[in-house]
Amino acid sequence: MPEGHTLHRLARQHQRRYANRQVAVSSPQGRFATSAEIVDGRVLERAEAHGKHLFHHYGPDLVVHIHLGLYGKFSDVKHPVAEPRGLVRLRMVGPTHYADLRGPTACELITDHEAEAIHARLGEDPLRKDADPDRAWARISRSRAPLATLLMDQKVIAGVGNVYRAEALFRHGLDPQLPGKALGRKQWDELWLDLVDLLQDGVRQGKIETLRPEHDPTLLKPADRGALCARKVYAYRRTGEPCIVCGTPIAHDKHLARNLFWCPTCQPAVARTERQ
Repeated sequence: MPEGHTLHRLARQHQRRYANRQVAVSSPQGRFATSAEIVDGRVLERAEAHGKHLFHHYGPDLVVHIHLGLYGKFSDVKHPVAEPRGLVRLRMVGPTHYADLRGPTACELITDHEAEAIHARLGEDPLRKDADPDRAWARISRSRAPLATLLMDQKVIAGVGNVYRAEALFRHGLDPQLPGKALGRKQWDELWLDLVDLLQDGVRQGKIETLRPEHDPTLLKPADRGALCARKVYAYRRTGEPCIVCGTPIAHDKHLARNLFWCPTCQPAVARTERQ
């Protein structure tokens, strides 16, 4: 599933290429046809992202809400406009580019109130200017759930997925099973700032690369560099491979039906009764 940097990258691209202009909107597949007719020809006022959700605002009570899910994908192509290929749920045509959306979990026309309700149920997004890390800390510091659960809980932190979870915990030497209430405030502040930096870098590059400069990326095998969603990483999808830092084989387990990767040496289980 695309992580938060992908949606923010799309939002910025759509803002740059389509916002403040009339946009032709259609649904070649037909599943979004009625809603597309309502916003077709209107001016796209702004595009924004929150976590893994994308919002196109066309005016009072006209918001196109999109969640890519596991298989959704936006293509964005320069003119001339070609005939739709495949099951295109939504097509946007602007002055210089057109974008086709295929396979999303959600593509719906909602009201401003409904959009606000989605924002309200989402957690703090490290890529949004209105993010409040203190609110996320308040939830984490009271929770007995492990960090592996809390970092993926979109009601706590919006936009962090499996890759960023594995990599952020590794970079800070944190045991994935450490309960949130055992995390120190200083540790949280450092973790949050790192998530901001990592996601911002993901937006700039369009991919996830998490290795610190001092760790040689050539130590990764080609299969790892070509792994889906992540090219230069410490733990994600490196099961059994030697840790780039210490050489210990990267561990793997299932956690709430999702793959969990960590280094048992760099991220040791620690005493969980005192906060640092």
